[in-house]
Amino acid sequence: MPSTDARIAQLRQAMSRRGLSAYIVPSSDPHLSEYLPERWQGRRWLSGFTGSVGTLVVTADFAGLWVDSRYWVQAEAQLAGTCVQLMKIALASTPGHVDWLAANTGPGDVIGVDGQVLGLGAFRALSAAAASCGAALEIRLDLLDEIWPGRAGLPTAPIYDHVAPEACVTRADKLAQVREAMRAHGADVHFLCTLDDIAWLFNLRGADVDYNPVFVGHALVGLDHATLFVADGKIDAALRALLARDGVEVADYAQAADALASLELDQKLLIDPARVTCGVFHAMDPAVPRVEAINPSTLLKSRKTDAELAQVRQAMAQDGAALCEFFAWFEGAQGRQTITELTIDEQITAARARRPGYVCPSFATIAGFNANGAMPHYRATPESHAVIEGDGLLLIDSGGQYLGGTTDITRVVAVGEPSADQKVDFTLVLKGMIALSRASFPRGTPSPMLDAIARAPIWEGGAEYGHGTGHGVGYFLNVHEGPQVISYRAAPGPHTAMEPGMITSNEPGIYRPGRWGVRIENLVANRAWLTSELGEFLCFETLTLCPIDTRCIEPSLMRPDEIAWLNDYHRTVYDRLSPLVQGEALAWLERRTAAI
Repeated sequence: MPSTDARIAQLRQAMSRRGLSAYIVPSSDPHLSEYLPERWQGRRWLSGFTGSVGTLVVTADFAGLWVDSRYWVQAEAQLAGTCVQLMKIALASTPGHVDWLAANTGPGDVIGVDGQVLGLGAFRALSAAAASCGAALEIRLDLLDEIWPGRAGLPTAPIYDHVAPEACVTRADKLAQVREAMRAHGADVHFLCTLDDIAWLFNLRGADVDYNPVFVGHALVGLDHATLFVADGKIDAALRALLARDGVEVADYAQAADALASLELDQKLLIDPARVTCGVFHAMDPAVPRVEAINPSTLLKSRKTDAELAQVRQAMAQDGAALCEFFAWFEGAQGRQTITELTIDEQITAARARRPGYVCPSFATIAGFNANGAMPHYRATPESHAVIEGDGLLLIDSGGQYLGGTTDITRVVAVGEPSADQKVDFTLVLKGMIALSRASFPRGTPSPMLDAIARAPIWEGGAEYGHGTGHGVGYFLNVHEGPQVISYRAAPGPHTAMEPGMITSNEPGIYRPGRWGVRIENLVANRAWLTSELGEFLCFETLTLCPIDTRCIEPSLMRPDEIAWLNDYHRTVYDRLSPLVQGEALAWLERRTAAI
């Protein structure tokens, strides 16, 4: 295989042939997905960096990869010895890639990017930057097609129906809800690109993207009809007939752009500028009237129904039981067999696979021992991983996709004897997680405003962490789902309002580079708390069921009310999980839920 430098050289040759001064390769696909099908893994193929987020910029004499703090250590290691320079986002000395291009291009220069994978918002920012320095922007060139031998085509996995009892709302009812929102916007048609929105709306699932049960497609929804654009052969005749019964026509994936281009001038189009690429946007006749607003499905699917939450609770119990079996094995195997970070992934996935309703992991398991745990998005590989031995902390962030819900949990457990400093960090993180778990707040509170509740105990201990505290979670869909996000770095816009039924992660952390990392994560659901003359208030229901390792706690740092919360949580965990496990798993559960 050619080296990173050789691939960058091939890209530069293609740029020269096309008269480009710079070329941008984002981590994206035509659906702005987080996890990308192989066809759109161009940034990874070119740079060698395997993290899920990053932007590559190449000029005739420069190649740079912009990543945030979660990936600095990983990117530095994977880019070492190549011509690609690490550009650290959020450092005052490092401009963002758009600002860098504005400062390093000028009149006569042409900046290229494949508009089919560039978000409309990113396109608008890039256009403004190019205009400010006099450079031109070319969005019609996919240079990867010219230089990537054997590039993958569209995924071919079949699409299947998500059915009752796990599918709690019918396809027809979901379409009716979206059409009601369309009418409120005065729209006649609505175009969707994002795969989780499409899968939710049509009660369909697939396997085109690792970890997320979605499929590659577009959708065009009218007030009395809908068209689903997917690759030929992905929907069989029986499912096609079911869709037709609900007024859904199936068309070829490649026809989506033509359908947009053929919209009549008397049809008003609803489109979400944050969830569509500029390539799709520019396929439309600019004379077609349109309204830009968030996809109605994004808001609707974030608010799980009571029936869906009941399914999620069952999935959480099965997931917790699987974790009991895993941790019982892990503690029993220490000192008796070699255990690596790769073993952790294998064993935890196998334990989940034995549970009813399990489909697949919801993301790549993160198992990091001591220094590796200090990298929030660390991934063990056969070439680079640690053996679990000696003293320290093992961080495990994992999750599963079940027919009735999506799980995401992080636990840090003791290996041998944790140090006093490790216990302090663990306890500060636990205090932050408990503080947010116990929060109550007015309905409609912008989710970023809740971030400081979890960080306050950690800040008080003189520590901080670089990632957000919480992300939305789907219902047998994407493990990272909007619109809510708990992070003070996020803009508190109207669509981040906390509403009943939303499921969000609660995962503060502390990371000591080269030493250890601590993150404790539960999923929580927004639930009604009380209504008074001063407003309607929500609280969090903790959904995740798995013991928190009390061996890692420094008790002197815990208040009595925090200890009471932990003991109550462990009592609930035992009551919910004990009927689902037996033998060593049950014995482990009894030990790890003992009151402190």
